[in-house]
Amino acid sequence: MFEDLLPPLNNHNLPYPDTIHPIVVHFVIAMVLFAVVCDGIAYFTKNAHLHEVSWWNMVFATISIFIAIIFGQVEAGLATPYAAAAADLNLHTLIGWSLSGVLALITGWRYIIRLKTPERLPKLYLGVNVLLTGIVLFQTYLGDKLVWVYGLHTEAIVEAARGGLLP
Repeated sequence: MFEDLLPPLNNHNLPYPDTIHPIVVHFVIAMVLFAVVCDGIAYFTKNAHLHEVSWWNMVFATISIFIAIIFGQVEAGLATPYAAAAADLNLHTLIGWSLSGVLALITGWRYIIRLKTPERLPKLYLGVNVLLTGIVLFQTYLGDKLVWVYGLHTEAIVEAARGGLLP
C-alpha cells in the first residue's frame, strides 16, 4: 500500500539516478578545508579579507552538512550494508551527525569572534580548526571506504544483495 506511493528503485537501489550524498558532502569538505587554509594564511599575513572568506565558507559548510546528512541517511537506509560494511557505515553515520553539531558550534563561535575581533583569530580557534580538519579527513576516509572498498550502491553489490549472496 505505502510502497505504491514510492518510486521504484534502480540498479543502485535508489529512487533517483545516482547517489546525491557524495556530491553535497564534497562541497562541505572543500568549504571546511578551504576555510581552515584561509584562516591559516590570514593569521600569518594579517589579511582580514581572508577571514571573511573563511567565515562565509564555514556558514555555507554548516548549512550544506545538514543537506548532506539528509541524503546520507536516505541513501544509507536504502543501501544493503552487508556484515563487513555495517560497522564502518554506522561509524560514518555517527561521526557525520556529530560533525554537524561540531561544525555548527565552531561556526557559532566564529560568528562571535567575527563580531568582536574580525581582524584576528585566537590561537585556540586555529587549534580547533586543526582538530576539525582531522575529523573531516577521517570522515572522508570512511566515506571513501564505503564506496571504494565495500561498494555500497554499486550495481554489483546491489545485485548480490538482491540475490541473497551477501551475509
